[in-house]
Amino acid sequence: MNEPCLPPWLIVGTVPDDGFGLVQGECRWDAFGLAVAGVHVPVRRGTPALVAAACAACAALGIPAPQALLAGDAGRGAGSARAYAWLREKLAELRPGGLTFHYLFPDLAGHDMALFAAQDLPRRPLLVADAGFMYAAKMSGQAREYDLFTPDAGELAFLADELAPHPFYTRGFLLGPEADTRDLIRRAWEGGGAARHMLVKGSCDFVVREGEILAEIPGPQTPAMEAIGGTGDTLTGMVTALLMAGREVPQACRVAALANRLLGILAGPTPASPVAALIPHIAEALRLAERAETA
Repeated sequence: MNEPCLPPWLIVGTVPDDGFGLVQGECRWDAFGLAVAGVHVPVRRGTPALVAAACAACAALGIPAPQALLAGDAGRGAGSARAYAWLREKLAELRPGGLTFHYLFPDLAGHDMALFAAQDLPRRPLLVADAGFMYAAKMSGQAREYDLFTPDAGELAFLADELAPHPFYTRGFLLGPEADTRDLIRRAWEGGGAARHMLVKGSCDFVVREGEILAEIPGPQTPAMEAIGGTGDTLTGMVTALLMAGREVPQACRVAALANRLLGILAGPTPASPVAALIPHIAEALRLAERAETA
């Protein structure tokens, strides 16, 4: 086990509201919901769901909650540009021990601002990427600078396509139902589109290091979870918290993947359930998953 992350961990992402502005600071999840630097943030899916899950997991693990940098961005990129500029100008003041990059407009110049700012820190932070920022990391040709990517099957297909300059151009044979996840994992690593570790989310979750599958987590299965937007975000949030607590990357991935599946058992959701209804069960899900890990 690594030492717990004593410097702050920063989660960077967006809220799908152009009027939200830019907020950076400590996160809190309680009976009143999610707040970042004292600003209430609705938890429906996306980065707010990731942050809320990370906060709940940190509380269960007995460590301080992360900080977050959230920008209002409904998809045109202006909010993400403000977040990238903040990272360029102020990340050195925060000196985080780790960063989780999430829903950000996949801009190559912005990505490079963020990555170079992280690389310029006196101590290299752990780097986790998902969603739009993960796309930009692959597009930049610098995927292997990252410690962990957390793609789903569709995102993995783009990572595995060494010719695709953008997700829109992912070749069809990599996207179809006949596409083999194991082959895509191998292609992504060999083609330079994968981080050193990946947690591939799907009907079976795969924990991967340098193209080698270390673990498969096929169950338990809860069909209603497939219809709930944000369950991939809760998974990345729990991975973040486990890394903050000093777990090695493969262990953090295994425990988080199982815990996320156990949420479906503990919460008993329906397809209409909001992702926020899962978060109160994270503490018990992590307890059970960590017990299974050490059994």
